[in-house]
Amino acid sequence: MIRLDRSNTGVLRSLRGLFAPGADAPRIEDKGEVDRRFRRLRLQVVATLTITYGFYYTTRLGLSVVKKPLIDGGILTAEELGWIGAAFLWGYGIGKVGNGIIADRLNARALVPAGLVVSALINLVMGCNTGVLVALVLWAINGWFQGIGAPTCVVSINQWCSSRERGTAYGIWSAAHSIGEGITFVGTSALVAATVWRSAFWGPGVFCLGVAAASYVLLRDRPQTVGLPSANEWRGLPPSSRPGEHGAQATIGRAQLDLLTHPALWIVGTSSALMYVTRYAVNSWGVLYLQEEHGFELEAAGSLIGINTIAGIVGSAAYGFISDRFFRARRPPVTLIYGVLEVAALVLIFYGPPGPEVALGVGFTTLRFPVLLALGFVVYGFTLSGILAVLGGLFAVDLADKKATGFAMGFVGAFSYLGAGIQELVSGTLIERGTTIVDGHRVYDFSTPVVFWVGSSVLSAVLATTLWKVESRD
Repeated sequence: MIRLDRSNTGVLRSLRGLFAPGADAPRIEDKGEVDRRFRRLRLQVVATLTITYGFYYTTRLGLSVVKKPLIDGGILTAEELGWIGAAFLWGYGIGKVGNGIIADRLNARALVPAGLVVSALINLVMGCNTGVLVALVLWAINGWFQGIGAPTCVVSINQWCSSRERGTAYGIWSAAHSIGEGITFVGTSALVAATVWRSAFWGPGVFCLGVAAASYVLLRDRPQTVGLPSANEWRGLPPSSRPGEHGAQATIGRAQLDLLTHPALWIVGTSSALMYVTRYAVNSWGVLYLQEEHGFELEAAGSLIGINTIAGIVGSAAYGFISDRFFRARRPPVTLIYGVLEVAALVLIFYGPPGPEVALGVGFTTLRFPVLLALGFVVYGFTLSGILAVLGGLFAVDLADKKATGFAMGFVGAFSYLGAGIQELVSGTLIERGTTIVDGHRVYDFSTPVVFWVGSSVLSAVLATTLWKVESRD
């Protein structure tokens, strides 16, 4: 029989208190002070969520940077790396659902940095390991805790932004994907090139412990906990919960169950899953593809992938702004434009001529890239980031009661990472089977995987167009 002494129960109470939603503070009466504080704290919260979630990515993408040294060093095969990647993505998808359910009920200020702390610690252990089974288990656990980030961030954004501003704020936060990928593919690649492959895990692990601490200091719970009104009330808008079968005051659990009956949610999830096939194919195998197909060194390959993530920062913010400002928060028209351009960019990347070379300064070095290939990555990054913003969560959040936004994000995330995990297995198997040994060197054939990657984006865009007449809840 396990006994809990007073010190243990005190720790448990402290943890419950840390993650529990804060109580409402006395309302500030001065309207001018309310306006000043709301604007300042909202900017602080959205900026902190964006930067913090960006660094979440550095603790999940290190494996993508070091696939070639792991394969060439005989440590892991492409197929084993595919299984490890799939374990992470499926753990992440399941984690998004589970954590999405609890994110609607807990304190985002504590939950966001807590997930990053655990992922950072797992990365420190991962850098000391070379075993397949240990890596698979560690990366699956990492996936679960990575699943805390997105649902909790979206819940916080929904609390601090009105229904008419949500798309713009979500678009800004969605740039975190590009920020984190850019830091990883440029910064981590340079770090590994200068040191050893283990640095891909140790570097992000150490740095993200500091990021998590800063995040906790800067984040805030709901506006009401600091004496402010809700975002909709502050903007003079009606509450986002509309009367329905269960009334405007439906419980969180009821609101989450009601969302499951919305057919559009399932279409969004399926379309997102197909989009994630392409997204994670480029993220996970893009560096290896550029090294083998174009002969790039690690730093150059990582920098070229990094170019597309930098473009993505602009693309996601532009998506939210355009859909809010010019289409009255209607997402399908902008999604169609982005989808067509994304497929065109993929065709240019994988099937177009490389074109003449252009020299770009990266850090303290100058690297040369084929100009058309670089252009393809810029357009791909810009458009994918916007599509990721809408299909990866924004559209689902638009469909949801405000009490169920974390669940909406988690539900679509489960679909997305099921697709991404299947991609890892299929891509790893296809790449392994297309590999031959010539004069003692590995020669890769990416022709079949590329058809799989591009075709998934085409199907995603086609499916997304069926949502043309779907209206948001607010």
